[in-house]
Amino acid sequence: MWTRDRLEEVVRTKMSDYHMVVVSNRQPYSHIRKAGKLICQRQPGGLVTALNPVMTAVGGTWVATGASPEDKAVLNEEHKVQVPHEGDRYDLKRIFISKADADAYYYGYCNEGLWPLSHVTYTRPYFSFFDWEAYQRVNRNFAEQILEEVRGRKAFIWVQDFHLALVAKYLKEMGAANIVTSLFWHIPWPNPEVFRICPQKKEILEGLLAYDLLGFQIRYHEDHFLGAVDRELEARIDREKTAVSYQGHETFVRSFPISVDFESINTEAESPRCLEAIQRLKDEYGLVDKKILISVDRIDYTKGIPDKLRALDRFLEKYPEYQGKVVFFQLGQISRIHIPSYKQINDEINDLVNKINWKYSTETWAPVTLTRTYMSYEDILAMYRMADACVVGSLHDGMNLVAKEFVAARSDLQGSLILSQFTGAARELTDAFLVNPYDTEAFADTIQSALSSPDKELERRMKKMRDIVSSNNIFRWAGKVMSQLLKFEFQDS
Repeated sequence: MWTRDRLEEVVRTKMSDYHMVVVSNRQPYSHIRKAGKLICQRQPGGLVTALNPVMTAVGGTWVATGASPEDKAVLNEEHKVQVPHEGDRYDLKRIFISKADADAYYYGYCNEGLWPLSHVTYTRPYFSFFDWEAYQRVNRNFAEQILEEVRGRKAFIWVQDFHLALVAKYLKEMGAANIVTSLFWHIPWPNPEVFRICPQKKEILEGLLAYDLLGFQIRYHEDHFLGAVDRELEARIDREKTAVSYQGHETFVRSFPISVDFESINTEAESPRCLEAIQRLKDEYGLVDKKILISVDRIDYTKGIPDKLRALDRFLEKYPEYQGKVVFFQLGQISRIHIPSYKQINDEINDLVNKINWKYSTETWAPVTLTRTYMSYEDILAMYRMADACVVGSLHDGMNLVAKEFVAARSDLQGSLILSQFTGAARELTDAFLVNPYDTEAFADTIQSALSSPDKELERRMKKMRDIVSSNNIFRWAGKVMSQLLKFEFQDS
């Protein structure tokens, strides 16, 4: 079984000559000023949840974009800072890009183009040539900073997600030697018919095929990628090896379902600090003596938040005995709000929350609590621990680590996981209460089933899911990727 210790042993015995560099658009920690004091704050999201424990175990350098003056102020002459401030640490190397490039590369090409292209949510993607130029510029900037970090050493370059599809291509053009490159595509890969609408489809595929190893969440996305290559490029696909040969370079394509640090989450969720947080949060949000449904999402149209709210409305209408007894707590951080589709979904959520609370509220109870304030990871674990059910209603999701975090936090073997069948996690967590978020009636019935199931049934389901998440933990994910990387031979300097 893969554990933190086993991963550290692999790194120590087989990778001691190699420099590990993780690369992503989003940084794992930001520095902010709070009450006049500079603090290091962990960033939300599945990427950080997954990779932070790996990096604290193996060390190396994480290259990512910085944002604030405080982010810049703490850096040394190599543009680095060590994070986190407690426990095992690693270097965070920050890149700063102009506001114009951030608007065009991140908000434009990535989030108005590639993001809706990859998710089946019926949101039209927009592609601008100027955004594409910025995407190329930023990817080239990342490649330059990686070369500066590596400085000719043997290195594994592990790039994360769709923001940086071209980095390996630029590294090769710059003559980088003694490096092996891998990219993990965290979101779904669209089917070939959808992908072909992308004006830069050939350039994206060629960029990805410059990597030595490509990882996807599930085999389904891997197959879609190979289908796109088959349709768009004159490449040789070896289905037996699951590899693509293109312009003299071979790229191995694999599926690696991502996960969480099960043991760490389990330990923290059992701690006295977590138990104290549970009581504090119940008092703060008026959750004492209530059935609690918890959802943790970014405000994003792929997460199905309006669909969850409509299902809750129908649940309270169809099962009135739960009125006054159930609170749906939605934690949702606003993101990309100046993109019209994100502003629209935010406005729709506000309208639905107001409508449902007006329809059902009494003097002492409101069915929906929506908060967009930052909540610490410790408080989120406390929310998982006290919830009667965690609701994951994504319309389309590469994996969704909220589902796995919730399971890891429930050593009491209680609580229900209501999980969209359109998440990668649903392929593993088949003992969740699976739901089609587009089917409001069935969704409402599933909420009722999850809240009314006997304790023994909940224990059976939770135990099976915990066994899966425990064995398929984040260190197994990282270990499988690194085992693949170790098969590559370096060129001579």
